[in-house]
Amino acid sequence: MSRTDAERIALAEAWIDQDPDQETRAELAAIVDAARGGDDAASADLADRFDHRLEFGTAGLRGVIAAGPNRMNRVLVSQAAAGLAAYLLEHAAPGEQPSVVIGYDGRKNSEVFAHDSAEIIAGAGVRAVLLPRLLPTPLVAFAVRHLGTSAGVMVTASHNPPHDNGYKVYLGSDDHGSQIVPPADAGIAAHILRIAESVRVPDLPRGSYETAPESVVEEYVARAAAVAVPPSSADAEPLTVYTAMHGVGWETMSRVLTTAGYREPVLVEAQIAPDARFPTVSFPNPEEPGALDLSFARAIEAGAELIIANDPDADRLAIGIPDGSGGYRRLLGNEVGLLLGWEAAERAAARAGEGGPDGSLACSIVSSPGLAAIAEAYGLEFHATLTGFKWISRAPGLVFGFEEALGYLFNPDDVRDKDGISAAMAFLSIATRLKAQGRTIADHLDDFVERFGCHASGQISVRVEDLSRIGAIMAKLRAEPPSEIGGIRVERIEDLIDGFGDLPPSDVLRILLADGSRVMVRPSGTEPKLKIYIDSVSEQGSVAERRDAATSAVAALDAGMRELVDD
Repeated sequence: MSRTDAERIALAEAWIDQDPDQETRAELAAIVDAARGGDDAASADLADRFDHRLEFGTAGLRGVIAAGPNRMNRVLVSQAAAGLAAYLLEHAAPGEQPSVVIGYDGRKNSEVFAHDSAEIIAGAGVRAVLLPRLLPTPLVAFAVRHLGTSAGVMVTASHNPPHDNGYKVYLGSDDHGSQIVPPADAGIAAHILRIAESVRVPDLPRGSYETAPESVVEEYVARAAAVAVPPSSADAEPLTVYTAMHGVGWETMSRVLTTAGYREPVLVEAQIAPDARFPTVSFPNPEEPGALDLSFARAIEAGAELIIANDPDADRLAIGIPDGSGGYRRLLGNEVGLLLGWEAAERAAARAGEGGPDGSLACSIVSSPGLAAIAEAYGLEFHATLTGFKWISRAPGLVFGFEEALGYLFNPDDVRDKDGISAAMAFLSIATRLKAQGRTIADHLDDFVERFGCHASGQISVRVEDLSRIGAIMAKLRAEPPSEIGGIRVERIEDLIDGFGDLPPSDVLRILLADGSRVMVRPSGTEPKLKIYIDSVSEQGSVAERRDAATSAVAALDAGMRELVDD
């Protein structure tokens, strides 16, 4: 929406008038004064903040903490809380009081956003339950099911840059604590917009909320600990390094380790306590180059056999292992996902009777096709979903789900979202079993290649300042589809923009190549990036030959795609 400078200044002044946050009021007032004085940069800033609104969708809200409707702030969060409450009341059965459990992490403003939400939700006549302190995101997904609430809210921006925050929404009842999907997102968004246009934040009624008992945390700890097989002795455990990436994972993770009978790992002390500044990393995301440098250094110093890293809200898991030359490497998300999927299939088979295992394995369409090979080998169903655990968690009969962006769902009976803590316990259990056999995770990866083939993968992330560049690249690939990539012939291109098979519409291109390789191209849903996913498989020859063939194909496709998107 295009407005004049005068209209934007009027909107900004109205925003200041209802904003309870002194910091964002002062910030916006200074911009207004500069715009009045003819400052073009200030006028452009107002346009960016007030010509658009941060969109509430299936990922909830996520953005930079600052003033205005196109930023994360107390006004926007208050409107979101009121809109969610209105939606729940609208869909409640006659005589039923809906309920919401609310959690928050250690980011800037997370606690105040959570308290605002609890008070406003309670003021609307919805029962509001606030978790007792800052805790990992999986605790909210767990608490929705454990407490039987209608919905859950987690205030977090997960692994985004330090100046961001976000608002993630789960639904209970038939949704079993999964994140929202259409049409719920549009229904909540409509209520948010209605409230934003009709009610000032100071006029929203506030009420009293409950604080969840510590027993909720204790029960989550017990369930996550039960994922692991206890070690036979301390000597049987791999020496492990752990980092919380300046997030909230360690307090809960330490309790889970103790409950499961595991010793305390070697800690990356500089990253173990929550710190909203994230001072030791450029991006608090274990996938980013350099994010695990301190973990690698600590592992070298300690002679560790395994590195476990959670992202700041502990819903993601990264694993590091020795690289064979005195250093360490981070396993790809697909490598971790395939080993955990294999473990889940083995456990399903062990539980099964004469009829064999039942249930399903699921991953996002951009994650490794190797999971389908595991499912076929064990007689399990397989589901490929759109990206995001809001979709993966809804796969029927789910035993295990993952996506390559370090997200793993290993305990679907308890948590219907990615859970970096329970997944860490499952992986630690694998490493402990292997050590008792005199073997390593690297050996286990070789075993996987020998049994299921080498499923190699790669990824290109094109970070942009101007979001229009992403649309331009996608448009060009559709208008001028490549006939070959990296010397490998393109067999066909499947455009998911209008849906494909059982998949809902999504801005994704799936490029299938003559050698069985696959390239997926899509805009990121949470960051200003175009993401390209490359997968290749080789099932012929020795383990080394399979690896060479699959990784060579990935390298060729990587080079070819970089040429295409750089044109």
